[in-house]
Amino acid sequence: MATPDLLKDTIRPTLLRMTLPMMVGIVSLMLFNLADIYFVSLLGTAPMAALAFTFPVTFSVVSLAIGFGIGTSATLARLIGQGQQEKAAELATDNLMMTLIVVLCISLVAQLFMAPLFTVMGATAKQLPYILDYMGVWWFGAVFVVTNMVANSALRARGDTKTPALVMGGASALNLILDPLFIFGWGPVPAFGIKGAAMASVISWTCVFVIVIYVLYRRYRLIVLMKPVIGRILGHWLKVMKIGLPAALSNMMTPLAGGVLTAMVAQHGAEAVAAFGVGNRLESLSLLVCLALSMTLPPFVSQNFGAGQIQRVISAYQGAIKFALVWQFLVFLMLLLFQDAIAELFAASELIKGPLIMWLGIVPLGFGMQAVIFLSASTLNALHQPLRAMRISILRLFVFFIPMSWIANELWGLQAMFVAFVLANTAASWIAYRSVSRLLMAKSAVHQ
Repeated sequence: MATPDLLKDTIRPTLLRMTLPMMVGIVSLMLFNLADIYFVSLLGTAPMAALAFTFPVTFSVVSLAIGFGIGTSATLARLIGQGQQEKAAELATDNLMMTLIVVLCISLVAQLFMAPLFTVMGATAKQLPYILDYMGVWWFGAVFVVTNMVANSALRARGDTKTPALVMGGASALNLILDPLFIFGWGPVPAFGIKGAAMASVISWTCVFVIVIYVLYRRYRLIVLMKPVIGRILGHWLKVMKIGLPAALSNMMTPLAGGVLTAMVAQHGAEAVAAFGVGNRLESLSLLVCLALSMTLPPFVSQNFGAGQIQRVISAYQGAIKFALVWQFLVFLMLLLFQDAIAELFAASELIKGPLIMWLGIVPLGFGMQAVIFLSASTLNALHQPLRAMRISILRLFVFFIPMSWIANELWGLQAMFVAFVLANTAASWIAYRSVSRLLMAKSAVHQ
């Protein structure tokens, strides 16, 4: 299948062609993480607890990678839309080089602080050796985790979402094979335990990185061999980071807010926390389609914005919003219809079923508005308005979500808190939609 022409092809079929492979890629990424969790859980409680301690650190690095990728995609796609292929190739090359250097430096420094960091986080003397075994290898491969995400963003900027999906699927399959091999050993391969899980991940990401770089170099000519010039490299890096750093900070806010909300839910007992945890996992699955759309919409927006085709940007954004609202409402109806069966499947005890059914009957009603928020933020990043996108994230989490949830929880309890989730998403989505719409109207007036 040929790469779609984002400047000429019909909008709806183009976004559909780009979004379907991204859905496959996201599912592959989920399976990648689930494989690690499953095989490490077979080692026992201490290794499993150690792996849980690593999640906040690894998620922070992944958030940084996502931010770098957003900056790369927005900047590259705009240059491609303007027809500046040579400049796009230079920027992509310099950006990947700087990403390698920066993440390598972060990894080397992080190795020095692992023991005190995880001790402060509450790791016990029994868990710490497992954590250090895992992270010692993981930090070695972090450079490939981040640069691979940035390289995949460069492919999406070109309109190619099929290749990233294929390589992510390949990485997931390879990790699934290597996990048991390195964790438990087989034949001449010794059992490395939890360190083997990190080794499997690093090898998988390294193989993917090599493939993606090859595709960028051979098929799209977005990697070029040229003399390194410090001024040019730093200039390109700053262009990307003007968008990338705010985007990374926005991503890092989500787990922070999630921790605060979990603490509020904990007032209602361990069963409520367990139900909330199941709900969060169901939320990720429920938003899968719109999350994939939020990753394919920005290249379309950036390329057409760079080419001055603002009406195509407006049509794409409004179409994505309408689809998200209708689709997520259908998802809500399905969850509501089968809430008892879902609670039976995921709830480990009868005490968890009550709050989980309550969650299923209320919270998913706000998923459509939540999709509007992250589609709007991704559109603002694509329009090179990262600070506006970050303000929307701050507004949603720290002006609406946490304060409204706290008030509702303190005055009326858990059910009211779940209602507050929906109201907070609704208020923030309206502001996000108005912000993007006004910006696009202003851009359209300038180009007329």
